[in-house]
Amino acid sequence: MVIAIGFEGSANKIGVGIVRDGEVLANERETYITPPGEGFLPKETAQHHRSRVLDILKRALDVSGIAPDDIDVVCYTKGPGMAPPLLAVAIVARTIAQIWNKPILGVNHCIGHIEMGRLITKAVNPTVLYVSGGNTQIISYACKRYRIFGETIDIAIGNCLDRFARIIHLSNDPSPGYNIEQMAKKGKNYVPLPYSVKGMDMSFSGILSFLEQKARPKRKQQKMQTKATEEEKWTDEDLCFSLQETLFAMLVETTERAMAHTGSAEVLIVGGVGCNVRLQEMMGIMCEERGAKLFATDERFCIDNGVMIAHAGWEMFRSGSRMAWNDATITQRFRTDEVEVTWRDD
Repeated sequence: MVIAIGFEGSANKIGVGIVRDGEVLANERETYITPPGEGFLPKETAQHHRSRVLDILKRALDVSGIAPDDIDVVCYTKGPGMAPPLLAVAIVARTIAQIWNKPILGVNHCIGHIEMGRLITKAVNPTVLYVSGGNTQIISYACKRYRIFGETIDIAIGNCLDRFARIIHLSNDPSPGYNIEQMAKKGKNYVPLPYSVKGMDMSFSGILSFLEQKARPKRKQQKMQTKATEEEKWTDEDLCFSLQETLFAMLVETTERAMAHTGSAEVLIVGGVGCNVRLQEMMGIMCEERGAKLFATDERFCIDNGVMIAHAGWEMFRSGSRMAWNDATITQRFRTDEVEVTWRDD
């Protein structure tokens, strides 16, 4: 029986999770929220994480009922992510591991999402759509690696949604993407947007620039709309609706193409954007037409959390992976396909 504790802090979420042989014992998390119209900067995010991580650690230990002596391995997010938050959390994990005299393991953030999704949904060998604020990838497992079949060539889909939310001054509480999703439900008119799929890869920056012209400045937009025809008028709700429909259609197309190539009959959506109900609906329609199954998790496990790092580290530790102290560093750019998947035999 192996008990693992995981520390996650690659972006604006700081989380600590504890698992025991696939059982979630604790999943404590807090979010650094900035005012509307502002993003989160690396330095301030790291300061937030440093100020909150010990309280979150105490809560996780209390909720789980686990004592430090019971823990077998300390896991932390090695990358990818923003350097200052990653470093802040890595220092805490290294310190805790030394105080408790425990081995330490650095975990790939993307692998953490995938393995947590597989644990919760019981998906066997799915085509994975990983969509978050910093990553957009279509992934499939083959020959001891999670292979990337397609990805964004510029910004991540979550970053596109977050930046558009800042343009129209949406609240960052609980998250910009969630607030865009709620506004999109009120949208009635579809505004044609650039559709940029390049083979198996996608581009989102041009769509954002196109929308930026339509969404601001407000006064200029209102003057233009007084002269526009009825068909040319739009609201922020319409733009949110159009943005979601376009971006998600691109994701569904490339995911289906990966499924056809690999012969997969399962799709697993992971990452913060994976909480979006409309994305799940569109992907579900495609899966139903192909006779495939769709798997997704709720916000407890879709959004960055410490328990996914603990579980991925648990898998690594159980399969014999060990890390030297000199290697307990961070890597801002840590590709999903760089990790050898020692814990899978299929």
